[in-house]
Amino acid sequence: MSSLASTLIFIFGLVALGYLFGRAKLLGPRVGDALTEFVVTVALPLLLFRTLVEADFSGMRPWLFWVSYFCAVLISWIAGQFIVSRVFGRDSRAAVVGGVAASFSNLVLLGLPLVIGVYGQAGVEVLSLLIMVHLPIMIAATIVLFARLDTAPGASSPGTIALQFFRIFLSNPLIIGILAGIFWRLTGWPIPGLARPIVDALASVAGPVALFAVGLGLVQFGIKGAIGPALALAPLKLVVMPTVVLGLALLFDLPPLIAKIAVIGAAMPTGVNPYLIATRFGTGQALASNVMTLTTAAGALTAAFWLVVVEAVFG
Repeated sequence: MSSLASTLIFIFGLVALGYLFGRAKLLGPRVGDALTEFVVTVALPLLLFRTLVEADFSGMRPWLFWVSYFCAVLISWIAGQFIVSRVFGRDSRAAVVGGVAASFSNLVLLGLPLVIGVYGQAGVEVLSLLIMVHLPIMIAATIVLFARLDTAPGASSPGTIALQFFRIFLSNPLIIGILAGIFWRLTGWPIPGLARPIVDALASVAGPVALFAVGLGLVQFGIKGAIGPALALAPLKLVVMPTVVLGLALLFDLPPLIAKIAVIGAAMPTGVNPYLIATRFGTGQALASNVMTLTTAAGALTAAFWLVVVEAVFG
């Protein structure tokens, strides 16, 4: 069996195992919530911190990398918002959730373990360049769009929007881990010897625990209500978005590894953040849940397809 196939079986096998444990009620929703909270609050921030402190970013061209990725985000977001509002007749606020769900990749809980398994530390270093700007940009765009739809006095003022953004931004453990890693890198100090075994131990469990938690989470979220809009949005996330990134990576002549990570990142299923956003703004929760469940279920096949494509195209 090829190493690529083994990696995919390991990754999506852990997701499936978590789902089976949840479906069989061997582990309840509170366990899934606790595992996710541990991974997002402790393990993944430490992994990102360690990566940013020790990564070798020399020779990388992040601007073209970011442009390739976020052009695809923009296209999928606009298309998703249009489909939800014009095709399915949902209101403007639900349409924003549709746009987010069609373009918000699960770069952390699924993307990081996949990239670690296939491309190792070098791949993680590239992906970290995307993760460090992905969440802030997506949150900021969402807040701005919802603020424009809010009719409450002062809701769309620049000060209110900025306050909302920084409140969410600075309270996110992943952002804290990224900012801490950037700061520590600027000091030039190594990770202290006494802290190193602790950081390594917790960072090393981030991937497996995250994947298992994703599986448990699918039982909790599941399919809710009408699935028509979700079925229409899933191809935008899994097919259209990585296709756009692939074309732009070729157009900009991105280095092979950067191009591969850009496409694979775009091909990741929708994460939990669109659901959290929908809950925060009180609309589209079922839509976001359905898109996340459908894209994650199909993710094993589509991820395998895009991995084969990028290896064939970029070598």
